[in-house]
Amino acid sequence: MERRERLRNLLLIRAGDVREERLLRQGVGWFHIPCLGHEALAAIAWSLEEDDLLFLYYRDRALMQGRGISPLEIARDQLATGKSSSGGRMMPLHGSYRRLGVFPPVGPTGSQCLPAVGAAWGIKLSSAPNIVLCTIGDASTRQGEFYEAVAFAVQERLPIVFVVEDNGLGISTPTLKQLPFRLGIFSESLHHRVKGQSVDVVDKASRTAIAKARRGDGPTILWIELDRLGSHTHSDDQRVYRSANEIARLRARDPVELYAKTILDGKDISQAELDDLRRETSEVVDEAYQLAENEPAPDPASASTHLFGAATRAGFAVPFQLGGSGVTMVSALNVCLREALDRIPNTILFGEDIEDPKGGVFGFTKGLSTRYPLRVFNSPLAEATIVGTAVGLAATGYRPVFELQFIDYLAPGFNQLLNQAATLRWRSNGEWCCPTVFYAPYGAYLPAGGTWHSQSNEGFWTHIPGLRVAVPSTPEDLVGLCWTALHELDPTLLLIPKHMMRVRHELTSARSLGFGRARVVRAGGDVTVVAWGNCLEIALQAADELAARCSVEIVDLISLVPCDWATIDASLAITGRLVVVNEDARTGCFGQTIISEMVASQERFNRLLSPPVLVARDDVHIAFNPALEYAVLPDVAKVKSAILEALQ
Repeated sequence: MERRERLRNLLLIRAGDVREERLLRQGVGWFHIPCLGHEALAAIAWSLEEDDLLFLYYRDRALMQGRGISPLEIARDQLATGKSSSGGRMMPLHGSYRRLGVFPPVGPTGSQCLPAVGAAWGIKLSSAPNIVLCTIGDASTRQGEFYEAVAFAVQERLPIVFVVEDNGLGISTPTLKQLPFRLGIFSESLHHRVKGQSVDVVDKASRTAIAKARRGDGPTILWIELDRLGSHTHSDDQRVYRSANEIARLRARDPVELYAKTILDGKDISQAELDDLRRETSEVVDEAYQLAENEPAPDPASASTHLFGAATRAGFAVPFQLGGSGVTMVSALNVCLREALDRIPNTILFGEDIEDPKGGVFGFTKGLSTRYPLRVFNSPLAEATIVGTAVGLAATGYRPVFELQFIDYLAPGFNQLLNQAATLRWRSNGEWCCPTVFYAPYGAYLPAGGTWHSQSNEGFWTHIPGLRVAVPSTPEDLVGLCWTALHELDPTLLLIPKHMMRVRHELTSARSLGFGRARVVRAGGDVTVVAWGNCLEIALQAADELAARCSVEIVDLISLVPCDWATIDASLAITGRLVVVNEDARTGCFGQTIISEMVASQERFNRLLSPPVLVARDDVHIAFNPALEYAVLPDVAKVKSAILEALQ
């Protein structure tokens, strides 16, 4: 690229920034993220190839436009028009551009790093020649996920370049004493310090780091020191925490003007030509923003689209047998995972202790790493890494099926599940998707599990839009759901009830099962009991013991999100009475959601012959001593009492 054309790109970037600031003062738009002073980073894009992937953050206008995003596209994103890359869903500079390999940024700082290393891992596993570029602000390098990402990139020698954009501030807080590179946290062999005011210096340093990654020589961190010449956002005023002298000093080393001077001094352009170039780029930007201003706003009806992809209620046919007698949920999932590795070439397994000889703490993956050593891997003891790398692998075409050792330990991965995996399809307006399967042992009723081996927490997981959640109670259901999830394109969490997963079943075949389908496991006419997981056993026993007094219909919910409201409706039309049993804590549990839904319409409310009753765990933690554990959990006596209460 000629120096004149490079300067033109820088001037377009600057003109867009200035235009947005002016528009906001005129009341056009809602938010502005200034990127003044970061323009030299556009040089990094000049060394990238077509299939490289970019995981950027919200101050990366220069890289976005350097990659090929046009001023009109930036303008549409700024004004959130119906034609914007996210369909008006995302803030400025959070756009999705799959054609250019630009993964859609999210707001939580640093959360792009683990998906980025997941994508880089996918590239390495497939022996592709491309690389990943991941940017992050200097203040965000204190996020734990940044360290997890760097550690995994070094461990696996991944083709990734991290760019730390060090403008010296986290909003108003100086980062001079906080930056890990100044604290000696990272080896100097891993990071390279770069003067970010110089386009040519950034170009040279990034070219070297990208070439290293492309050769397969592992990651580099480019520590690029630059200046933030504007405020943090339009709602911030840097004059509150910066002196006029400091602001003037920084503006004297404006990277756009320094580059213009360089090519003027080099006789690559005359002053008259530079003046013409400034006018031309300003006119191009003005025209782009005028076009965007006149575009229609998004259709309000589109707000709920692209939350989930296409799905089949019937599920996908399971093309294998589970085999004879003594089948448990553990053995059935093992068969399902083996068949997936056999039949779906891009399936990959990852989790703590899942390689042989252990094969997972519950044995779900026993024998699989021996058979597929290049597709079944032990993970670090880091749940954020497990969830985040799955997102990046899915972006590169893999089908991650990742084990979480206990659902209790998903909390460190909550950020990735909530903000990356579950939002990806929606925030990209359907351009990207996240076909991942996470499975985890779940629940209590195994004595001495204690507080952190007995949780269920489905109230948390079902509250995340875009995440499918299911609690199968039989081997057939577990396999049916897992096989369907492997053939559809949405993030899925399968919770495997620990008290039921080693129960032996006599099975002749597997069966297909789609999400959003409950099953009536016992017909009755007096009371409907809705339960799932470990509580299904309790509900069935309670119904048996009350058989002489009443007829209880039991619905095994199976799929929580999406939920089969129609089956519950149909049962209530028969019985007129509702009891919901779950082992999650009472406040905010999914059982409360069911009751709320069933009384939310006049038609449903009028069917009820008595108030619905919830049987749930007390709002207290689960203790280690079994006597204390069982004191707070639903049991047969509590369910029987609830049924009799509903009958009154």
